[in-house]
Amino acid sequence: MARLARYAGLVGAVLLAVAGYLGGALPDAPLGATPESIWRAPGGPATLTCWLVGTGLLVAAWWSLRGGAPSTRWAYGTAGLWALPLLVAPPLGSRDVYSYACQGWTYAQGVDPYAVPVAAAGCPWLDAVAPIWRDTPAPYGPVFVLLAALAVTLGGGLTGTIVALRLCAVAGLLLAALCLPGLARAAGVPARRAAWLALAGPLVGVHLVAGAHNDAVMLGLLLSGLLIVVRRPGRSSSLLVAGVLLGLAVTVKASAVVVLPFAALAAVRGRHTVRALLRDGGWLAGGVLAALLVTSALSGLGLGWVGGLTRSGDSEQWTSPPTAVGLVVDYAGALAGRDPQAVPVVRAVALLLLAGVLVVLWWRAWRALRASADPALARPRIALHGAASALVATVVLSPVFHSWYATWPLALLALSATRTSWFVLPAAAAAFLALPDGTNLARFTKAPGAIAMTALLVTVLLYTLRRRCRPR
Repeated sequence: MARLARYAGLVGAVLLAVAGYLGGALPDAPLGATPESIWRAPGGPATLTCWLVGTGLLVAAWWSLRGGAPSTRWAYGTAGLWALPLLVAPPLGSRDVYSYACQGWTYAQGVDPYAVPVAAAGCPWLDAVAPIWRDTPAPYGPVFVLLAALAVTLGGGLTGTIVALRLCAVAGLLLAALCLPGLARAAGVPARRAAWLALAGPLVGVHLVAGAHNDAVMLGLLLSGLLIVVRRPGRSSSLLVAGVLLGLAVTVKASAVVVLPFAALAAVRGRHTVRALLRDGGWLAGGVLAALLVTSALSGLGLGWVGGLTRSGDSEQWTSPPTAVGLVVDYAGALAGRDPQAVPVVRAVALLLLAGVLVVLWWRAWRALRASADPALARPRIALHGAASALVATVVLSPVFHSWYATWPLALLALSATRTSWFVLPAAAAAFLALPDGTNLARFTKAPGAIAMTALLVTVLLYTLRRRCRPR
């Protein structure tokens, strides 16, 4: 089974690379494509066939070993083997890498990318950027803007910049791979399972390797900071270093901030008391704050990147549950001759709900650690599971969901979850959402997708309530 899975996945990766060359997110590819226009284009049937079969093979191979690869070394070798064809493929599944390039170019020209969109800055590669991101400020932290500017400087032209950005993503994945065995041992899960689930999935190969998404850099910094925390709790110098790494993760992508309260729980050595939390968590917080302030100051950008986050929700897709619910309310209102404009309202409610969920998750982890007979043994497992749950809540309740967002909780769930199918299945389904050129299939299934997502959400809520109310 394992040998068959390895070579089936390799064939899938090769087919996806072929799909990239036939009709990937190339700089001169036509924008605003539809599945029908892609099919009618020269080589269109071959492109879509390679994409569908390749994705199916990768998903099936990954799913077949969801309980764990034969060994950790085998998992790393297979994940690396699958990544090789995608490493040399054109950008796949998204055009975001061109946005990164233009934001780096803008900063390299001495222009603030948080104040001036790439269109106004005059980026020479503007035609390759998706129209929705041409007039919006950069939503990423100063560390990633600096990395993007370095990629532009080293790369020279667009192709060199894309190569440099892809190397940054691969470096982030390699850093994550180095940290996974230590975190798995601390959490008490098999490293062969954690490595397989976190690194071999189709979302990693397509979106983090071929797509060069900065989520890979964020995950590498996040896992390295968490590894130091769980290995050296209660040690001020180590916690400062860990805090710096976690802070750098936040300054790449702000989503990492939800992990910080759970990292503070993991930082406590010995019995969990408020005093111990303030002492050890304080060192961690000091490192995070130092990373935020120093990078903001060194870049000369200050905290302007925080304002860019508000524009990341400009896209409305049913793949975000709150957006789907808002769309369904709007559709129902239209049938009644009204225009509720419910999407922004439901999104705001979901963000408030997210804040409450994060507090509850942290409180439950704190109480579990306080009640544990052996806090030193339980600390990594409880803290990592809490951090994974926080990222799940963030992905589910955020205003926007893109396929690669599923890689955030996936890495930590691989380290902490006892059952795997419940999160492997959605991640596998998300692999089919984006066509090779970056066309998002959710755009063409807006109404049925919103209705289906809302129905699924209601079903899950009713099932959860029924289980909780069931007499014991």
